[in-house]
Amino acid sequence: MQRIRLRYTKRGRLRFTSHRDFQRAFERALRRAEVPMAYSAGFTPHPKVSYANAAPTGTGSEAEYLEIALTQARDPDKLRVLLDESMPTGLDIVDAVEARTSGLADRLTASVWELRLDGVDPADAERAVAAFTAAEAVEVQRKTKNGIRTFDARAAVVQLQTHDPQADRPTDQPCAILRLVVRHVTPAVRPDDVLSGLRAVADLAPPVPAAVTRLAQGLFDEETGTVTDPLAPDREAAEALTTAAAAAKAPA
Repeated sequence: MQRIRLRYTKRGRLRFTSHRDFQRAFERALRRAEVPMAYSAGFTPHPKVSYANAAPTGTGSEAEYLEIALTQARDPDKLRVLLDESMPTGLDIVDAVEARTSGLADRLTASVWELRLDGVDPADAERAVAAFTAAEAVEVQRKTKNGIRTFDARAAVVQLQTHDPQADRPTDQPCAILRLVVRHVTPAVRPDDVLSGLRAVADLAPPVPAAVTRLAQGLFDEETGTVTDPLAPDREAAEALTTAAAAAKAPA
């Protein structure tokens, strides 16, 4: 059995698709691309697809991950192209590697988010960010199926900074861009929880809903302060295997 790990995106209007919507679209793509999927046992077999830490509905993403199991070996790059052609535009399959290490989900420990706050003056956003990062704790509330839950939104936030608005989206209205690095903890701290925290500590309330996009997710590197590519270990393992094979074939 071969395992392939894929990175996919949720862009444009497709950010409003639910995780279940994506599952249906992806399973249709598997059938269209005639991927030799492995199936689970039992009375209702289903394709062996493992999804890891899907983004909330309504948020865009450049870094969603899943793993599939195949009954026949396939070239990851060719498989990626076939699947991408079978997916709706916006739900794009952008990377594929053969799984040569264990624990993909264990390597998804932090995310980088971008929050676009239309109608918010960058100076006001900067003051709110300073107040949030200076606080030891920022309690927010979220409605769950078990009722209202109160938790600290500050502890999970590793970085929170303002950035200049993107030059490719000019506007005559004020706009603030925030970059957020948050650890994956329990309970999960989402970008909207951080926005609730900014409202609590600095009364920052965007006049329109924030446009939220996940830019990356992976292991958080404490030394560099960056979130690393979770597929890199698989690439490195494949390169090491190729190098070893080439060395074994080389004449003595």
